[in-house]
Amino acid sequence: MRASVEHYRVLHEHVVIMSIDIQPVPRVPPTDRLVIDDLGYTDDGITHVSGLFGYMDAPNVPEVLRLLETAETECPVEVDTASYFVSALELRRGVARTMAQWHKRLFLATSASTVNALDSITSWLRV
Repeated sequence: MRASVEHYRVLHEHVVIMSIDIQPVPRVPPTDRLVIDDLGYTDDGITHVSGLFGYMDAPNVPEVLRLLETAETECPVEVDTASYFVSALELRRGVARTMAQWHKRLFLATSASTVNALDSITSWLRV
C-alpha cells in the first residue's frame, strides 16, 4: 500500500493485497486456488487474499482476482482496471550465527541460479 500511496499520492478506497503461495504439489485445482483471509476489520476497504499455485502452475494473478468478483469481500474488484504493485525479496548474507557461513554462501549461490519467480508472475502484465 505504501507503493500505491507514493505513486498515486492518495490512499485508495478499496485495496486488495495478494500473496502468491507456491504449494509443494505439481498443480492446485482452480477451485482451491483462492483463499480469502479475514483481517479482523470489516469496514477498512482492505482485503487480503492468497493465490495458491503448484510448482508446475504458471501463476496468473488476474485469473485469481476474477474469482474475487463473485466472492463475498468488503470491497468490489474490477480486474480490468486494476493497478498492480509487485514486490520481491532480496536475499543477502547476514551476520547472525544461525547457519554456517558456507551454508549461507551455498544457499545464496543456488537461489541466484534458479528461475526468477517474479518473471513468471509478471508475465501476464500488459506492458
